[in-house]
Amino acid sequence: MIAIAISAGFVMISVAILLNAVRLFLGPTRGDRILALDTMVINAIALIVLIGIHERTTFYFEAALLMAMVGFVGTVAYAKFLLRGDIVE
Repeated sequence: MIAIAISAGFVMISVAILLNAVRLFLGPTRGDRILALDTMVINAIALIVLIGIHERTTFYFEAALLMAMVGFVGTVAYAKFLLRGDIVE
């Protein structure tokens, strides 16, 4: 039963990442692109956690935590750059 749930999770997260990529490239505004990139990072984190569950190891959970921190900082930096024109004041 868990194998079917993991397989369905892989399919759903892959479709979500694909749809985020479409929004990232076709987004009408820069704000839409920032949100698509942030959502893509969240979906990638979910994919990494799902791989960790599938492989039954904790290494992937640590990688997901690091990716979450880097994704958050990247999103904040990109949004600040669009608003002010520079990142460091």
